[in-house]
Amino acid sequence: MTEKIILDVKDLVVEFDTEAGVIRAVDQVDFQLKKGRILGIAGESGCGKSVTALSVMRLLPKPVSRMVQGQILFNGQDILTLPVNAMHLIRGKKISMIFQEPMTALNPVHGIGKQMIEVYKLHFSKMSSHEMEKAAVKMLEKVGIPDPKKIMKKYPHQLSGGMRQRVMISMALSCEPDILIADEPTTALDVTVQAQILELIKSFQKKSGMSVILITHDLGVIAENCDDVVVMYAGRVAEKADVMTLFKHPCHPYTKGLLTSIPSLAREPKTILPTIGGNVPSLLNMPEGCRFAGRCPQVVGMCRKSIPLERKIGKNHTAACHLLEAKKS
Repeated sequence: MTEKIILDVKDLVVEFDTEAGVIRAVDQVDFQLKKGRILGIAGESGCGKSVTALSVMRLLPKPVSRMVQGQILFNGQDILTLPVNAMHLIRGKKISMIFQEPMTALNPVHGIGKQMIEVYKLHFSKMSSHEMEKAAVKMLEKVGIPDPKKIMKKYPHQLSGGMRQRVMISMALSCEPDILIADEPTTALDVTVQAQILELIKSFQKKSGMSVILITHDLGVIAENCDDVVVMYAGRVAEKADVMTLFKHPCHPYTKGLLTSIPSLAREPKTILPTIGGNVPSLLNMPEGCRFAGRCPQVVGMCRKSIPLERKIGKNHTAACHLLEAKKS
């Protein structure tokens, strides 16, 4: 039986106006999110992960940004063509997001209760004030916050980072969305709290059957929590596969570099950890060919001349690399 595709991003291109010139932060990005599955988007800082997520939510800053081309199909409907009022009905209710950096995502001048109840005011306006408060307390309780009635009266600065992230999760899940986008949900949290937050998201996903996009630079998080993976580099997709295939048979040199740089207990003690040399190219001055060519240990002449096309390697496995094209020919 074919799995239903709930979100289909096609040929997405996003540009920003800066003082130095126009930069293309996302360049022809394609991926699909299947119903009831967790899709991980991985890559270094600045590769376009968060911009892609904000594009799905239609929350890119205006007027400095614009979506030049592409489609974002939610249940077959292109949400990029919807009027603002129609998008308000989807954002938060059908597609919700846990924003990066829990320390600053909440409004510091409003109490937790007011911010929680705002969700219900926007999407369940027929509920009474008492019903909204009761629903907010119940939601905070579901995410493991002790004494939620007391927490409702507090301000963000009075809570720990882990507690603030739980509040963010409860707000995102209040409307039981079809899709949850979690943008680096464990940033600035200690390891123990990170594990708790990820387990919380997974437990809600299993219970409700919602689909999740998990954005992270940590491949360990991807391995433990995701079903499918998209690896991005410098605004483009480098490789896509299900999680088992990607970790067992990585094809793109960038993916291989990321995997070999992960610390392992099997590695001989006190040996130097492999790294990917060089730096990500500037978005203002992208190379003519493959964007990874300047750092790739397997670079060949054609890598510097033309952008590699995405090539199918196996079932649900693609990569954009000239070496794959050369092997096939």
